[in-house]
Amino acid sequence: MLKKAKKERLIWLDIMITLSALELMAYFYYGVRAAALGCLCVGVSLIAEVISQRAMGRRFNADDLTCTSDALIISLMFSAAMNYKLAVFACIFAVVAAKNIFGGRRNMIFSPAAAAYIFILTSWSKELLMYPEPHNHLGLTEKPDELVYSASHTFNITGKMELTDFEILMGNFSGPAGSLSVLLLVISAVMLIFRGDISAGAFLGSVSGTAALALISPVGESRIDSVGYSIVSNMVLFASVYIIADKRIAPHRDFYAFFYGFFIAAFAYVIVLTTAKENAIIMVSVLFTPVALGLKNLEKRIDKAIDQEKNEAAELLAVKEQKGGATYE
Repeated sequence: MLKKAKKERLIWLDIMITLSALELMAYFYYGVRAAALGCLCVGVSLIAEVISQRAMGRRFNADDLTCTSDALIISLMFSAAMNYKLAVFACIFAVVAAKNIFGGRRNMIFSPAAAAYIFILTSWSKELLMYPEPHNHLGLTEKPDELVYSASHTFNITGKMELTDFEILMGNFSGPAGSLSVLLLVISAVMLIFRGDISAGAFLGSVSGTAALALISPVGESRIDSVGYSIVSNMVLFASVYIIADKRIAPHRDFYAFFYGFFIAAFAYVIVLTTAKENAIIMVSVLFTPVALGLKNLEKRIDKAIDQEKNEAAELLAVKEQKGGATYE
């Protein structure tokens, strides 16, 4: 039990390191307001976690700090100019409604961050999907003179991204505050997979699902550009790392996790292709909750059957040994 608790805390620490790097990139592009948004989300989530744990008669411990990583994920999916009040609502919803009402961190059925994003999207989509331009540094209470649509929105409508490869690699284009840097996301994915912190199967399945559908039915004229742009737009890469590959949600076996990620990404791509819906993969990840639960239940049945076979084999072996000993005597 102690080893499992330690592992959970180490996973949280590794994820926080990678999220902090993305937060620094958001600060580089948008200034102190992006950093303040992240700090606000972490603080509100921590307070909400402590209060809700007390209300349920539980003690807050170090493992419950995972709420802070969910908080950073939320802030990185938001615009750097996001209204602070909406960020507070999102974090409270994530901790109280999306997580603790369903049993807390030990009974996660979907990503609290993804659920909070959808909660804000349903009522405040305009505030959520309009962004400041990169390098437009904002003060704590400063709002940009002009907000623009994201590069993902443009790609979904036109099939094009008028950006250089370097701009795409570094995340130097309009969109969510800290979820665009392809370079940092790839490094984070490799590190987290190597450390066993995220589901490798779910991550590879999600990326493969997007690439396969983009190749079969491209957005725009070029299939190669369609594959590349589809992976780096609509928060596909970010969601693949921090939402779909979340070990608290994804199936444990890589085989099942791969197809779980693959079908989420494929279904999200179809939505983007047919409706031009921005960041559809976040919504689909929550809709696929029954699939994740079904696969986990299947895994439990398989494990139970394997354990039963082992027990029966052990009992049979013990009987044979007893019979052999009796014959010898």
